[in-house]
Amino acid sequence: MIPYNPSETGRLPEGSHRGAGVQLLRAWSPASQLPRLVPPMSLSAADVRRIARLARLALSDEEAAVTQAQLISVFGLIERLQAVDTEGVEPMTHPQPMALRLRTDTVTETDRRADFQAVAPAVERGLYLVPRVLE
Repeated sequence: MIPYNPSETGRLPEGSHRGAGVQLLRAWSPASQLPRLVPPMSLSAADVRRIARLARLALSDEEAAVTQAQLISVFGLIERLQAVDTEGVEPMTHPQPMALRLRTDTVTETDRRADFQAVAPAVERGLYLVPRVLE
């Protein structure tokens, strides 16, 4: 796979796309609003057919090719997201600054296990006994 540095101008090393059979995929870069060339993750047509079989999907050869391109695009986006340095970024629960409504962690109900077991048809050592279903 060709190394990809998102901080570069979106160009791959000169000659890297020639002769090696590397397919280049155009991905949308929301930061710059310009299309960028992103090297795809390796995903063969056989992989797509296997995934479709596992998902119990019937795909024609044309649908498999389209699905392969879409999956490669998704994997490229995932690789770009994983390349972002998030060191020191505080996790957030919502993109907008919002405060979560929290309640105090207190017990609100009493232990009524003895009451429930008193009306159960059969109890042994604190466990509910049920009739055997399978012989």
